[in-house]
Amino acid sequence: MGLERQRAKRKRVARMKKMIVTTIIAFMLITLCVLTFLCIEVISLQKQVDVLSAKVNGVTDVYTEAAMSDEEIEDSIYVVDNSENFAETGDIPLVYLTFDDGPSENTEQILDILDDYNVKATFFVNGKEDEASANTYRRIVDEGHTIGMHGYIHDYSTLYQSTESFSSDYDRIHQLILDTTGVDTHFYRFPGGSSNTFHTTSMSDLIGVLNDKGAVYYDWNVQAGDATISAFTEDDLIDNVMNNVVQYKTSVVLLHEKDVTVESLPRLIESLQQAGVMILPITDDTYVIHHVNVK
Repeated sequence: MGLERQRAKRKRVARMKKMIVTTIIAFMLITLCVLTFLCIEVISLQKQVDVLSAKVNGVTDVYTEAAMSDEEIEDSIYVVDNSENFAETGDIPLVYLTFDDGPSENTEQILDILDDYNVKATFFVNGKEDEASANTYRRIVDEGHTIGMHGYIHDYSTLYQSTESFSSDYDRIHQLILDTTGVDTHFYRFPGGSSNTFHTTSMSDLIGVLNDKGAVYYDWNVQAGDATISAFTEDDLIDNVMNNVVQYKTSVVLLHEKDVTVESLPRLIESLQQAGVMILPITDDTYVIHHVNVK
């Protein structure tokens, strides 16, 4: 009898140990599942925040300016538009697709897509003197697109150090384009936009330099949001553009030569065409979009 009781006791202890181990394992698995779910939710919510931030035509506080790239700074600029440019019933919207920071490894693909759809755009370029870049400058012009200046360099601390440094940089990019393409362009886009906060020189003085040179600067009133550092999809880019171009008679769309931009461009063009807008390159007749006006 004593032996049987000991065996029964050992069985009870074994069952209890098994139950305890099973309970611990189940608790750990449940905890792991909950943590995984929460991580997925956090990532999803962060993405939604990033996308919404890119959609807002205003100041973006997602990143501090010190931590942002030049392109991200452009996507965070506060956008101001004149009330006279707000769309009214019956208006046919005019849309200007503008690509900043080329030539890049994606410029040729962008040009191929534009050619496929017989669409003309505007390229605000930086200064590069290799033969491949020279060929790209020439192709932009030869295929009927507008070529504009975006600074020879894209280094704010150097470019905006003084009116002299700004003027010198302007002359350098202007001469490069003239020598390479034969085009005496006078279209300019400030790196960071005219409302950027990285210039140590008065913006009115910088604009004065452009005025003295006979240049016209173009900002933007629609942001594709393709310069954000977080996950950004084709749908995000297309929604950003399509939800905003309907607001204006003239929409100047800020785009960058990113992979997602290349991937989105065919659908974006098709969406714009289906919406009945006119897609045009910037010319002297284009309504001028400024973030900052200097009297």
